[in-house]
Amino acid sequence: MNHAVRVFAAEALKQHRRLFGQPLVVFSMLVWPVLQLATTYYTLRPVATASPAAANWPLAADPDRLLAFLATGTLAYAFFFSLVQSAWHLSFERATGTLELLFLSPAGRLTLMLANGAGALLQNAWLLTCFTVAALTGFGTLSVSAWWMYGIVFLALLIPAVAWGAFLNSLLVFSRDSAFLYTILDEPLWFVSAVRLPHFALPAAIQIVGAVFPLTGSLIAVRGALLEHRTLTELAPTLLGLAALSALLLGAAAVILRVGEARSQRTGGLSLA
Repeated sequence: MNHAVRVFAAEALKQHRRLFGQPLVVFSMLVWPVLQLATTYYTLRPVATASPAAANWPLAADPDRLLAFLATGTLAYAFFFSLVQSAWHLSFERATGTLELLFLSPAGRLTLMLANGAGALLQNAWLLTCFTVAALTGFGTLSVSAWWMYGIVFLALLIPAVAWGAFLNSLLVFSRDSAFLYTILDEPLWFVSAVRLPHFALPAAIQIVGAVFPLTGSLIAVRGALLEHRTLTELAPTLLGLAALSALLLGAAAVILRVGEARSQRTGGLSLA
């Protein structure tokens, strides 16, 4: 366990040093989500007020609640997309020889993938989390059934995001199509997961596709706990589904790492096929 903790800390620190750069990055970490949130809000707001949308989606008629809805979506999306970026950057290490050194080390492969994702979460999401909590509190839109539901919200974001990051890292380590996968998991991710639109407004086929992504379940849990006064009992099916999906992603990551490493030892190449 001590060895795994040391490996985890070292890989997370490496991720931080490689991507964090100058202090100006801290400023950009806040500006980017604020601009994204403002763009989405002022795009949806005129449509919501000038159409019958409020009849089907009462939340759209309340500027504060609409902003809170979009803020929670932006928060959750930042958690998950930071891991897409992390996995994309990890794929660059194929060209530098770093991956070969990692595979020659005694470090646990899955531990490395988890640590890489955790480092990305820590440096990409903390500032946005503070901003979202401040914004929701300031607008008075929070409706929480119990104080410990904040912990449920945190876990509903953290655990699926870490599992998602481990899966993506494991997949992109052995893939030459990292740019393609990065593109597929950028804009389509927020669309199918109902980041900026209510889930019921999406076509049934899109809802089915979105159920595959843990971001969808995390958003249902976060919005239900923070904005809709849902209790743990009411959110239990969603949380159990998230736990099952997270376990499935971690299992898939372990299998990908094992199969990919075994193949690389036989062929000398970093690919799954």
